Amino acid sequence: MNITDYILNEIKPLHLKSSVKTAKKMFNNFPITHFCMVENDMLLGCFAQEDIQTIENNDASLAAYKHLLNSFFTDENATVLELLKIFADNDTTIIPVLNKEKKYLGYYDLCDVLDVFSTSPFITENSETVVIEKLESDFSMAEVSQIIESNGGKLLGMYISEKKLNWVQITLKISSEDIHEIMHACRRYDYKIISTHENDVYLEDLKNRSDYLQKYLEM
Repeated sequence: MNITDYILNEIKPLHLKSSVKTAKKMFNNFPITHFCMVENDMLLGCFAQEDIQTIENNDASLAAYKHLLNSFFTDENATVLELLKIFADNDTTIIPVLNKEKKYLGYYDLCDVLDVFSTSPFITENSETVVIEKLESDFSMAEVSQIIESNGGKLLGMYISEKKLNWVQITLKISSEDIHEIMHACRRYDYKIISTHENDVYLEDLKNRSDYLQKYLEM
């Protein structure tokens, strides 16, 4: 599905001559965190709701507060993952969209982009989710792919879901008839399995050994 099909124009951008009162009314009427400022089809930036609410002079024009404008936008070629990063980095629910000539086309709404992502094969495909961990310097996407495919699995996608000190956690979406064989292979390559899975033979073996040791110590 083409993400550009979701470019919206329901909320019209405001202009420098628009009043603070108009801006506050817009925030009251629409569940958004920002609104776009446009002059002559060119994006000037976005005002945040929290900034507008601090302005006491409702009759003042927005031109007097240009220093509060936030600068973020995307183009027509952005991917869903790129859009999600912009949403997160700017703590916003809308993203202005510009064409090749940098003219304002409309905006993306966070809910729409999340819907597109949630219906993608990466999410909907029947698969197992496995989270692994390893030193960042030792982690290799090529190696992870090779481990999965050489053990009868199919890698649907992966991303680094967490970083801490020199370690990274990688979330994997895997299609496999025997996920435990793949997990066992990952451990052989010194990848720690962070996620929990039913009937994990490795963990069951560790638990049995621990129970045996505890009983021995209690003798």
